[in-house]
Amino acid sequence: MGFLIAGPASGRLSDRHGARAFATGGLALVAVTFVGLLLLPIDFYYWQFATLLALNGIGSGLFAAPNTTAIMNSVPRHQRGAASGMRATFQNAGMVLSIGVFFSLLIAGLAAHLPTTVRDGLIAAGVPRQTAVRVADLPPVGSVLSAFLGYNPMERLLGPQALAQLSPAQASEITGPRFFPNLIAGPFHSGLTVVFTLAVVMCLVAAAASMLRGGRYVHEDSDADRSGRLPQEAAAVPSGVAAPGAPMQDDPPKGWRTAVRLPW
Repeated sequence: MGFLIAGPASGRLSDRHGARAFATGGLALVAVTFVGLLLLPIDFYYWQFATLLALNGIGSGLFAAPNTTAIMNSVPRHQRGAASGMRATFQNAGMVLSIGVFFSLLIAGLAAHLPTTVRDGLIAAGVPRQTAVRVADLPPVGSVLSAFLGYNPMERLLGPQALAQLSPAQASEITGPRFFPNLIAGPFHSGLTVVFTLAVVMCLVAAAASMLRGGRYVHEDSDADRSGRLPQEAAAVPSGVAAPGAPMQDDPPKGWRTAVRLPW
């Protein structure tokens, strides 16, 4: 919703006042929202998270349209198709790479604290130490996917034999909806801290680059730019030979109709 509101509004305003202020301000606002996510407690209220998401969308919308307009205005008219294609290519590649980089950092931060936390939490819940160590040594990728899916994998990880050694109350607690989220909350927050810190740094670097872009700039198209040919190309045409795109002597004047005989 924030992006849908801010995107068209910032695009309209940047056409009048230039892209630098809106693009730079949008990136700064996105950086502030990532700082807010860093300061958000593990057990937060939904309205806090929703407010930060809305502000993040507003900041992204403030940046997207003015930045795209500035890119397209800085190239000649006959090169804007290629410029638009390169911009879309780099944007999509950046989105895919960012997902890979951020998830790698998240798993790296999670792996630094998750084994110890899982081992101690299972032992405190009554699981034998050998079984707790085996479960804690498993790769953290499965825990991340389970957390995103809202699924408690402890019943599958421990197995029926380990659960049979526990009392019904202990088994119910371990396989319940609260044990696994509370168990991984601390390590998961550590991984998110690494991710959001990198996001803040990247946004601030991008904001500094946007600040240095200069004022409003629109490329002035020359005659060669409008025709799509360089001046030396036009000069290389021999005398007496029609230039590419120029009408031949036998071509009918403008406004005349030419009859064409079709095969059917």
